[in-house]
Amino acid sequence: MTTKHDQIITYIETLPVGEKISVRSIAKNLNVSEGTAYRAIKDAQNNGLVSTIQRVGTIRIERKMKETFETLTYGEVVKIIDGDILGGEEGLGKDLSKFIIGAMTEKAMVRYITPGSLMIVGNRENAQRLALENGAAVLITGGFNTNNDIILLANKLKLPVLTTTYDSFTVATLINRAITDQLIKKEIMLVDDIYTKEDKTLYLTIDQSVLDYRKLNEQSQHTRFPVVNRKGRLIGMVTAKDIIGKQDHINIERVMTKNPTFAKTHMSVASVGHLMIWDGLEVMPIVEDDLTLMGIVSRQDVMKAMQSSQRQPQMGDTLSDQINENIEILTLAPSTEWASEIPSYKFKVTPQMTDNIGSLSFGLLSEVITTVTKNTLVIYQKKNAIVEQMNLYYLKLVQLGSEIEIRPRVFEIGRRTAKLDIEVYTDTVLVAKATVVCQLMQRN
Repeated sequence: MTTKHDQIITYIETLPVGEKISVRSIAKNLNVSEGTAYRAIKDAQNNGLVSTIQRVGTIRIERKMKETFETLTYGEVVKIIDGDILGGEEGLGKDLSKFIIGAMTEKAMVRYITPGSLMIVGNRENAQRLALENGAAVLITGGFNTNNDIILLANKLKLPVLTTTYDSFTVATLINRAITDQLIKKEIMLVDDIYTKEDKTLYLTIDQSVLDYRKLNEQSQHTRFPVVNRKGRLIGMVTAKDIIGKQDHINIERVMTKNPTFAKTHMSVASVGHLMIWDGLEVMPIVEDDLTLMGIVSRQDVMKAMQSSQRQPQMGDTLSDQINENIEILTLAPSTEWASEIPSYKFKVTPQMTDNIGSLSFGLLSEVITTVTKNTLVIYQKKNAIVEQMNLYYLKLVQLGSEIEIRPRVFEIGRRTAKLDIEVYTDTVLVAKATVVCQLMQRN
């Protein structure tokens, strides 16, 4: 039996994007209580069906889905390849599991074709039919068309037949790049993945007092709470430090910290961790665009999430990953008062690393120095680092094919920050120099 809550959610899903809704209108149209309507609208908001905009109200929005490889569909492939749809349009929403290049005999193709796959092939109509009959969609390269029988079969099986002017190699490269990009996005942990939701968050309202803070503190053993106004919007944060020596009857608004630092669900965990370390925050409120409180995230949650993500297998290589793979530890320099040994590093300048005049790209050199800095601090201090500031001086151009050596030196380190001096050499000639300032995070 469908509950009233489910009926309201279903009703909201049928509304056109941009339609304005309210608790009162939902309650009246569906003959439910305003309390039931409010809870359902809140749930719809958490699920991305509606959004509350200041001075506008609550409106129906298009649901935003996470872009991961699991949701890469044939329809998205059409956009990637600038293609056209010849048939099977009803199947565009189906997920793509893999793609196959049909550069083989039809007899050999059969073992590779599986339902949910995409056969990339030229104007070979027998191969196109074979793919469709075995549950695979078809992508015809070279700008070729197909016959009406293939289109009718595609429509019947609801499997797309697409065409593009690109050749097979270019198409495979584009799709493979899209898959890699999706995998990298999947690996980036967002605040939305870890924050404590509003219904489990302890907070105070603007009309409460210092006594209410003390009661909540005693009940929960927590010392930091968001403060919201009567509409549920964040207006401050209150901590134990704020209420020391304050009398019980004093309004919480008079002692709280106004305009607190906050985060949103689409922000990366790493960026929020950086903010919390920089500002010395233990708890950060999570808000919507209109500052409505959605929940909180603690520094402990952030650190656990980052440590967990570092232990996960890497699925898609970023530029940073590729640089890291090509850097080789050379030697270990004499010990210092901060660390027992400091390595030097080397790598070779390949064509992909150069600019339009054939010398090492300035941007790539800064990424190399960033990678060396992070590796150095992990080796010596067992700490992760976020580069906060870099002053880089490119003294001489580094040519294609050069082998460069990077010599880091830690000259200042504390509990939260570190400063390094980085020198870059080619054939014993100093070609670049950098000073790097980092934020440190404990590594398990």
